[in-house]
Amino acid sequence: MSQTRRQFLQQTAIGLAATLPLGAARTIKARAHTAGTTAVAAGDFLNSLGVCSSITGRGETLAGTIEVLRYTGIRFVRCGLEDRIAVGDMIRLHEQTGARIVYGLLSGGTNLDRLLREARPLAAAGALLAIEGNNKPNNWGITYEGQAGGRNDSWLPVARLQRDLYKGVKGDPVLRDYPVWNISESGAQTDNVGLQFLTIPEGAETLMPPGTAYADFANCHNYITHPSWPGLHDNQTWRSASPDRDCPVDGLYGNYGRTWRNHFDGYSTAELLTLPRVTTETGYPVGGEVTEEIQARLFLNLYLSQFKRRWSHTAIYLLRTRSNEPAHERYAIFRMDYAPKQAAHYLHNLTTILADSGSVAVPERMDYSISNQPTTVHNLLLQKSDGTFELVLWGERFAGGSDQVMVNLGVMYDTINVYDPTRGASPVQTAAGADSIRLTLSNHPMIVEFRMAGQR
Repeated sequence: MSQTRRQFLQQTAIGLAATLPLGAARTIKARAHTAGTTAVAAGDFLNSLGVCSSITGRGETLAGTIEVLRYTGIRFVRCGLEDRIAVGDMIRLHEQTGARIVYGLLSGGTNLDRLLREARPLAAAGALLAIEGNNKPNNWGITYEGQAGGRNDSWLPVARLQRDLYKGVKGDPVLRDYPVWNISESGAQTDNVGLQFLTIPEGAETLMPPGTAYADFANCHNYITHPSWPGLHDNQTWRSASPDRDCPVDGLYGNYGRTWRNHFDGYSTAELLTLPRVTTETGYPVGGEVTEEIQARLFLNLYLSQFKRRWSHTAIYLLRTRSNEPAHERYAIFRMDYAPKQAAHYLHNLTTILADSGSVAVPERMDYSISNQPTTVHNLLLQKSDGTFELVLWGERFAGGSDQVMVNLGVMYDTINVYDPTRGASPVQTAAGADSIRLTLSNHPMIVEFRMAGQR
């Protein structure tokens, strides 16, 4: 259902309540169990949710960005030098929403002094999440120390710039504890400068020497579609998040395992499984069979698949349509006038359901099983600070169809609530004194919430 901007703004106060305040005080120490699956704090998953935004640039306004972040519950914004955002505005955004900033050189940027100078007050205000290198040097080349690099030229200038960025951050008394995210599209290197490594190992035979440190996290733009893999497929988001060579899009393997352009060797398959990694752009534009409804469901699954497959942070492109790129509205969560698309509503529902104002010191373990689980059904066990479990299951049947599964919880629970974020933020099903529940899953998440007596 479409919604006007006025109707949307009336709900932003609800969205603010769904945003976890940084530094919230309530913490539980969970009971110890030795068997089953260890839950993940719900706040950790929510903190992984990000978007690309210019905040106050390219037609965006600070007030508008604050409103839409409050509504969706998004926790971080990826932006950079090219956006020309006042530092005070980024701090204000953080103060009003709790969202933090990934600040980077981005497209063609080389001004390290400015990047670090503007990052310091962000760090002091608690608004900084990470510092990022260049955006897609294969598309936007750079000139560093008088030498052109990237695109079809040598990538040595790109490598030296990223090396110096890392040194600058780690040598800075204010910034040294903040993570550095690598450039995007390291798989496009024309020459083997070693950007497929976080730190170049001995024996890599790269143009830059062993021991050269570039980043703390690998960085990919694994959009969940690709010219070689068009259309909709079962396991669309799950396969796109794969760290291995079976990934059909521009993923981790093609950038850090064996580079996609000139096939330079990087990490082994085993090493890729645990390589620290982030995504600073992903998404799927509306068009053809991908309606706004399908896009919204893809985005929910995308965030879940990424987190489950060990991407610590994921930024969807794009928060709001930019005035200088109106054609990119197909990608955006909000239109140019800040009217929400369906994805905004579904994200609002998801983050409202999972909202938690505390933290979990040691998440509990629990035994559960899913009967008749097909390869298109995935799950993630979360826990809130009051001890409540949130078992998220999502179906990936984007080629059509659905599956019935039985969720077996192992013990009797006083209350079981089932939520469907495509239908709202209230339970769609409730059971009392039950140890299992049957679900029908298709192409979006369902959330099974359960708690023991005495939990709040």
